[in-house]
Amino acid sequence: ALAARHKEVTVKYTRMRYELARVLLEEGFISNFRVDGEGIKRQLIISLKYLDDGTPVIRGLERVSKPGRRIYVGCDEVPRVMGGLGIAILTTPAGIVTDREARNRRVGGELICKVW
Repeated sequence: ALAARHKEVTVKYTRMRYELARVLLEEGFISNFRVDGEGIKRQLIISLKYLDDGTPVIRGLERVSKPGRRIYVGCDEVPRVMGGLGIAILTTPAGIVTDREARNRRVGGELICKVW
């Protein structure tokens, strides 16, 4: 969607996707998101963010942990992305958090993705 310069992306609603969108909004990678519909027809509509020259704010996104190969990291092994310019998103006992929050709270968990 970013490569095609779309303004919004619509995905099926799950709690995991909702929390990922919340983290991306807090970190400034997307401009907004909202939930539309009810029950099984609920959708998550994510508004993508671009710079003034039309360049996407999200320059790269890498999924790390996959259904066939889960990747877990301890609190001392949480990676830095692009020397701190990007973020890693983890699921922890404290919820879905960024790499900085995980280090501050001294928690590890499943490494979901990296965004820069």
